[in-house]
Parts: sequence; C-alpha cells; structure tokens
Amino acid sequence: MQITDILAQMGGLQSMAQELGVSETQAASGAAALAPAILGGFKKQAQSQPAGLEGLSGLLGQLGGGSLLDEVLAPQPTNVSRGNDVLGQIFGSKDVSRAVAQNAASQSGLDPTLLKEMLPMLAMLVAGYMAKQRGTDATAQPSPRRPAGSAPCWGACSEARPPAPAARRRAPPRRDSHRCST
Repeated sequence: MQITDILAQMGGLQSMAQELGVSETQAASGAAALAPAILGGFKKQAQSQPAGLEGLSGLLGQLGGGSLLDEVLAPQPTNVSRGNDVLGQIFGSKDVSRAVAQNAASQSGLDPTLLKEMLPMLAMLVAGYMAKQRGTDATAQPSPRRPAGSAPCWGACSEARPPAPAARRRAPPRRDSHRCST
C-alpha cells in the first residue's frame, strides 16, 4: 500500500483538501507527486544518522512525533511552521522545497503555488504517521476529525494497522483485553 493511500484512509488528504480549498482528487494528485521527494528526504536522513532508523525515530520525536499528524487532521487550521521545520530537516533549504514543488507541478499539472502550500502539510502527515508507526509517540490517539467508526485504532488493535515487517511483528492482542471501536 502506498503512503498516499494510507494517508487517504486516515483522512489526511481530505483534511488537507478542505484546508487548502481544493478537491480530494487534487490533494491526492499533489500528494502523489510530492510524497516521493518527502520519503526520499527521510530515507537520506535515516542513512545519514549514525543510529540509522533509530536516529530517524529520535528526529521524528524532536520534530513533534505523532502530534504532527494529529495537527493536520484536527479541525483547526494547521500551523505549517512545524511542517516547514520538517522540510528544513529533510531538504536542508527552501530552494530545495521550491524545486520539489515545481517538479511536482510538472508531474501533476497542479499550480506550483498550491503545491508549495501543500508540501509542509504533507510533510507533517508523513512524519506524524511514521512517528506513530515507529512508536515515537506513546500517546498516539485517533484524530477527532475522523468520522465516528472510521478512525484507525492506534491502541492494541492490530487489524487497523498496516502489518509490520516480520522482524518487528508483535504478538496479536488478546481479544478479551481490547475492543476496537472500528
């Protein structure tokens, strides 16, 4: 499953579309064009960290952890300065961010100005999602913006999460100890 599919299922693309005043189709198209650069930036960060993925996990926590995802999903306007901090860490400069937006515009046909606005929000969604998956944010909860009954369970329920790689799989939760609301 692609990261954009996961973010769409979580309501991230819908939230971003609403906030930017565009259709979900445009948000999905922009996210699909921007996500490879964001993920590439995180990959580069992981490779440059002495501790590898553990170092990246620490960086995600310093940048805001799972609360980055929650902030974009929340009904209030997103404080994109946190997303710009994420972009600064993964790209190093605003010039690289502008080039990423311009390249995504040529791929998606969307206005580069829209993609520049979308980029920090998408970076927050991706970083927050990765932090929650890595366990960087111990207080991770479903977002209040998700419609009732459709939020992924961030507790012990394994059915709502994408499967972890075999090396990191945990034992499934006991059915009698946790009731998932989804």
